[in-house]
Amino acid sequence: MLEATTVDLHYGAAQALRGVSLKAEIGKVTCVLGRNGVGKTSLLDAFAGQHPITRGDIQLDGKSLNGLPPAERARRGIAYVPQGREIFPLLTVEENLQTGFAPLKRADRSIPDDVFSLFPVLNDMLRRRGGDLSGGQQQQLAIGRALVMRPRLLLLDEPTEGIQPSIIKDIGRAITYLRGLGQMAIVLVEQYLDFAQELGDTFMVMDRGTVVYAATREELDEVALKRALAI
Repeated sequence: MLEATTVDLHYGAAQALRGVSLKAEIGKVTCVLGRNGVGKTSLLDAFAGQHPITRGDIQLDGKSLNGLPPAERARRGIAYVPQGREIFPLLTVEENLQTGFAPLKRADRSIPDDVFSLFPVLNDMLRRRGGDLSGGQQQQLAIGRALVMRPRLLLLDEPTEGIQPSIIKDIGRAITYLRGLGQMAIVLVEQYLDFAQELGDTFMVMDRGTVVYAATREELDEVALKRALAI
């Protein structure tokens, strides 16, 4: 389980996160919602170690991550699919997937069958360069690369952005399947409300770096949720 407690994050004099707390449990999808520029990506960057926090604590499975670099967090089981995908355009699909081997022990360096069962197009295009894939196929590749790492925590930053509807459905089915395995916690940053509501177990809305609404699926008040998103 991931647990963040009263996290602050600054970029110089600008404060991006203000006292943010969050729990993400194994076998559940935690959705982080909000408009552009409210701190959602900064929160994922804090979890992945891309930017140091200035106050608070972040723990994974009861052990603090504070001060650990991204590579060490990856070894502890954190996989990050960033906004924009960031695949390697000149590497083949297979080589892109193999970059997920970096934090793994040598004996674990294989591509799980689930990657190809969830995203069959990747198996069909193993020898194609990543840059030759469509945007939706690149998103599938980025998620597949994260799954190669056998994560305990999967961070997804707006995986539906700019993606065609058929591939959005494929990604939704993949997230549902991964949640059902009960082996990882998933934090999903999303602006597509219907997609988030379909998948989420808990919901958190951010505005100006703070949490302005939080609820489980059972507690969810759709009117309050939409009001918070409109702030």
